[in-house]
Amino acid sequence: MKKPIKYIVVLVVVLVIALFIDWIIIKPTIYNCETVEITATKIYEGGEKDVFIQAPNGDSYYINRGLEQGFTIDEMKKEIKNKKVTLHLPKQLFGLVTSNHIAQLTCRQKVIYTEFK
Repeated sequence: MKKPIKYIVVLVVVLVIALFIDWIIIKPTIYNCETVEITATKIYEGGEKDVFIQAPNGDSYYINRGLEQGFTIDEMKKEIKNKKVTLHLPKQLFGLVTSNHIAQLTCRQKVIYTEFK
């Protein structure tokens, strides 16, 4: 292989690894999250025991493995359905993309769920 091609291949591999590492949500903090306020119009189970919360515009956000963490769909409906909630969503891809993964959920200033330490 010629030298320029080797450098290009190495650069591409390094970039792919960097993007992969950044795509994984390791430890969300309040500083690497976007805050979104929505009205929770629909709460349902999806994925691998995830709790999904849907906004009026159809966007969905989820608590990863929420049902395994002690939440129930009925309990969540009673607590937040048709109420304004604040979501903290981790930023990924070097801050260019916001995940639909919920790192923190609050309703009426009460923390319902958090991953923040």
